[in-house]
Amino acid sequence: MEPIIEIRNLSKTFGTGQAQVAALQNVSLQVQKGDIFGIIGLSGAGKSTLVRCINLLERPEEGRVLFHGSDLMGLKEKELRLQRRKISMIFQSFNLLDQRTALDNICFPLELVGTPKKEARKRAMELLETVGLPDKADAYPVQLSGGQKQRIAIARALASDPEVLLCDEATSALDPQTTRDVLRLLQDINKRLGITVIIITHDMTVIEEICGKVAILNHGQVAEIGQVTEVFSHPKSEAGRRLVYPDGLPFELSEGRVIRVAFNGGTAYQPLIASLAIDCGVVVNILGADTRNIDGKAYGTMLLGLPESETEAAKAIAYIQSQKDITIEEVRDYHA
Repeated sequence: MEPIIEIRNLSKTFGTGQAQVAALQNVSLQVQKGDIFGIIGLSGAGKSTLVRCINLLERPEEGRVLFHGSDLMGLKEKELRLQRRKISMIFQSFNLLDQRTALDNICFPLELVGTPKKEARKRAMELLETVGLPDKADAYPVQLSGGQKQRIAIARALASDPEVLLCDEATSALDPQTTRDVLRLLQDINKRLGITVIIITHDMTVIEEICGKVAILNHGQVAEIGQVTEVFSHPKSEAGRRLVYPDGLPFELSEGRVIRVAFNGGTAYQPLIASLAIDCGVVVNILGADTRNIDGKAYGTMLLGLPESETEAAKAIAYIQSQKDITIEEVRDYHA
């Protein structure tokens, strides 16, 4: 199936001479229609530059940006403007017009393309319903909370009936509960309207909340790309490991026998430890854990200290190995 967005060998630099900075280097990725695709990296990784290259707000020096297989780089300005209507964008700072009401902010992109005023206002009211703020039509941005401002910004982005919604750190200015509410709204828009969502963020919790696939950027390059569940359970790159395990890998160890248990989307770790004690009568020590619950399934790793008794240790290993979607390995030279 042809991807809705494809980036091929994209490179972008800023500055000249000794001050030149390579923001993106040979970046390639594909986003399928209907995906919620995450792009993550630490500050300076090139995330925001990449998202601005997708709709050519920044024009790369090398590479191609394909939308439905058509290279945006080769379009004339008028054709590019038409395609940009199908690729809307929301920002961390909301970018609302302070002198306009919420309703008029949503009408603004419709006015730019000559939509009759009555039709534009009708469409804007529908979009206020979509984002759950029908009672805020006459409110000005200064009267709105951060979460409400972002909902209005999302409604405005939807006014042009886009196929793709680009979200550049769209929840970074929001508190955790409001972030979850906005992410739920984006997930609902994705499912109900079939709009492809690309989320740029530095926060892994945003990725794990709603994304299906993720690309990890590091110093302007793609360090790793794959399903979120796979990247969380087995990060292959150093950049991926730093993001998944921000406090460092919990794998340095003590006396006695220690095993590392990897959860790959099966049994939650708490029932596993409890079941081990109930079913086998074996008690193990949890020496360290870095696990996450994604869609009700456990991902991540845990260090377990086994009993000194070889018989008890063997029972524990056999029981854990019998569980679905769990792998184990012995950790040698552990120092607590």
